Amino acid sequence: MTQGAGQGPEAERTATLRDFRVPAYVHETAPYVRNIHPGDVVPPADEAYPEGYTPTQRDLPVINRGDTVQVPVEPATAPAAPAPQPAPGPGPLYVVGDVHGYLDELVAALREQGLIDASGQWCAGTTRLWFLGDFTDRGPDGIGVIDLVMRLSAEAAAAGGYCKALMGNHELLLLGAKRFGDTPVNSGAGTATFQAAWLLNGGQKTDMDRLQDHHLQWMARLDAVEEVDGYLLLHSDTTAYLDYGDSIEAVNDTVRETLTRNDADEVWDLFRKFTKRFSFRDEGGADAVRSLLDTYGGARVVHGHSPIPYLLGEVGSEDGEENSGPVVEGPHIYADGLAIAMDGGVTMAGKLLVQQLPLDR
Repeated sequence: MTQGAGQGPEAERTATLRDFRVPAYVHETAPYVRNIHPGDVVPPADEAYPEGYTPTQRDLPVINRGDTVQVPVEPATAPAAPAPQPAPGPGPLYVVGDVHGYLDELVAALREQGLIDASGQWCAGTTRLWFLGDFTDRGPDGIGVIDLVMRLSAEAAAAGGYCKALMGNHELLLLGAKRFGDTPVNSGAGTATFQAAWLLNGGQKTDMDRLQDHHLQWMARLDAVEEVDGYLLLHSDTTAYLDYGDSIEAVNDTVRETLTRNDADEVWDLFRKFTKRFSFRDEGGADAVRSLLDTYGGARVVHGHSPIPYLLGEVGSEDGEENSGPVVEGPHIYADGLAIAMDGGVTMAGKLLVQQLPLDR
């Protein structure tokens, strides 16, 4: 049922797909506990935040192109590194951050780590590879990315390793847009639709046109959280996972059951909770990470979702000020060393990260 990776037509990244502006509330020191979505209008400090929440604005709002962090990405033609040598027991563990349709960048990064060969085939033996979600939207070939991950899953299993993937908020968004379209949902802050949210958050018509039943079935079966070698793997830097169960199995079962019931409002609520971010970043962030580790196990959290430049506050401010912080060279370790961020910001001229674990503090 898997297919080869479709390359698709080349497309230049446009400003609306790769550039973002940080809203004012991101810089607040208080823990991010309100249901305000990045991009929504934030009320004055003396007014109560609305109890509702709706991602009907872009997931991360637009900033000027000159404010982005420029990060060189290795070309796809770069020579592949030697493949990891097989050893007794489980193979090396790798994680991949948000891809968002940038298939060429993904192929280049996997080749650089020696996980695939020049023809794009799995060559890493017993290596274990985890994708942290968000395969589509914003970039030119989200379906090609899904096809590649599905194919590598089969090839890795045949070689004694594995390639697995987690559910990201953009998988939920694409599923919702396909299933429910313009059906109104109860957003808690007015009427919203999955179709409108998908388009505003980088939905690509070419992805929707190529989306097939086996892609939908694959996405709907993805786990939301896993623990591997002491690393708690999840997509979003939020404690909202705790709303869905007190064990990894319970969370994954609840998410799959919610999608199986096919209720638009339930799926929307799941999507909006998975879209929350920055819970680990500011004061109290380490405690938020510990609440997840204490419940689900593991010693450190590894996540995608929030681009590292935003976690560092180095991509401009609401006033349009330019900042000249360091480029993203690798994962960001923070929250007293308990959290590892893997979204290098490929949609904003950043870097698509593929990282072997363990990672030094």
